[in-house]
Amino acid sequence: MRLLRPRPLDFGPLMETLADRGSPTTVRLSRPLDLAPDAGCVWTIPQLAELVREMSAALAAAKVRPGDRVAIHKRNHWDYALLAAAAARIGAVPALISGVLPPDALAALLARLRPALLLSDRATLAGAADRPAVPTVCLDGAMPGSTALADLRGGAVPAVHRRADDEPLVIMHTSGTTGVPKLVVHSTRSLVRRITGFEARPWPVTALRSSDTTASAVSFAHGRAVSWTISTLWGRPENALLLADDGPAAVRLLRAHPPTIVEAAPAVYQHWQPLAAEPDGPFARGRLFISTFDAVHPPTVRAFLDASDRRFPVWMQAWGQSETGPLSFRFFVRRSLARRDERHPTTRDLGRPVPGWVGLRVVDPATGRRLPRGQVGLLQARVPGLCQGYVGEPERWAAKRDGRWFSTGDIGTLTRTGGVRVLDREVDMMPGASCVELEDVLHERLPEVEEAVVLGAGPGQPALPLLVTRDGLLDPGRWQHAVRDLPPLAEPLLLGWEALPRTGTGKVRRNVLRDRYLADTARYGSGQWT
Repeated sequence: MRLLRPRPLDFGPLMETLADRGSPTTVRLSRPLDLAPDAGCVWTIPQLAELVREMSAALAAAKVRPGDRVAIHKRNHWDYALLAAAAARIGAVPALISGVLPPDALAALLARLRPALLLSDRATLAGAADRPAVPTVCLDGAMPGSTALADLRGGAVPAVHRRADDEPLVIMHTSGTTGVPKLVVHSTRSLVRRITGFEARPWPVTALRSSDTTASAVSFAHGRAVSWTISTLWGRPENALLLADDGPAAVRLLRAHPPTIVEAAPAVYQHWQPLAAEPDGPFARGRLFISTFDAVHPPTVRAFLDASDRRFPVWMQAWGQSETGPLSFRFFVRRSLARRDERHPTTRDLGRPVPGWVGLRVVDPATGRRLPRGQVGLLQARVPGLCQGYVGEPERWAAKRDGRWFSTGDIGTLTRTGGVRVLDREVDMMPGASCVELEDVLHERLPEVEEAVVLGAGPGQPALPLLVTRDGLLDPGRWQHAVRDLPPLAEPLLLGWEALPRTGTGKVRRNVLRDRYLADTARYGSGQWT
């Protein structure tokens, strides 16, 4: 694998650069792109380069100019990254906005952004009760109040606009598990040269090989879509599978081209867990499974490692944030999660920060005083790829800075050996316990549970478990045995999978569940760093 050059790629003409290098990668999609619905599901890099060029011409025809913000709000698919590249190519700043945001959150983000143009599709526009007053281009046809993309195509392709490394390159939003998401601004220096450049190095285990088939099933409205696109395609794998969802079409693609590397949101892995149990299933060739965005529970990790026919498959769990990029990594192998009597393995131990690259410390949430190793407090990070700030919320950004340190909003501890243990978001904290680790235990002890969410209540109140089971039932005796040695828990509420509100990255929106089930209950966390 070739390294990124000392001055990494310009994201705008990325596909053209890859085509000039003779990239052999074939890109395979679970469904056609919304910006090219009739062009099929198999693309070469030169074809993608031409598509991005055509889209940059269409944006220029829509009067988009350098420095303008272009909002992309549509169904989940990889064309988020292609549209972002087209906007960046002409000097605009793409803003990636998930198509599943609640209407109030969408309105708030658009009010902060004040974009010159909105790119969307028919399905998303049809589902919007109140269309924002923004000039809009519909990618896959005509819709009232918008311009059809087809009407803008065919113009001259503009020259590539070169921007300084510290100018804004792309805007993405945080997950929004605790309310309206924040709009995070990254530059070429922070996102490409530092975060993506670090990832693209030929690290042991994670380095791409020319024989790899790598699959991605994430929220492409997340900034991860940009860094994944650059680092993966620069690595020249044989195939890149882009999965718009976790449904039947995605599974058929996985079966047709079994991946050697899989990156997916934890909720996707959970949904695919029955597939992992199939003999000769789609994950039999897997050598590396990558999880980001949220906590993943031990039975899920174990299922995919056991699904691989490789002698030593590896699961890499990364902890990081949109503002910082990855902060720590932990690698799991089969023996990492072996059951031992009644003890339970956990994925809350998230490895060590990379020496010389990431600094971590723990402070008292109330006083800001630095705490010694082993004590629980607010995790702060010092990274070279920190974003430039929040659009429309400078005070919020300033409140999360402590000199060179950034307050992550996560509660955890640094172990005596230098590892990091992340317990909960500060707003969800519960003294003396971790809601997420309790969820690990419930998944481990109750295999019939497909999703467990534990909501920490206030002083004197037991935490509330919300459970999704395969058949909607739970044996009371099994429940009592499972929680016999745990902190006090209220009687569980059984819900259907669809009853759990989720963000675009598959995270459970705990704030919505708290408002729904614990509206009159105090909480321990302040929410100051959300």
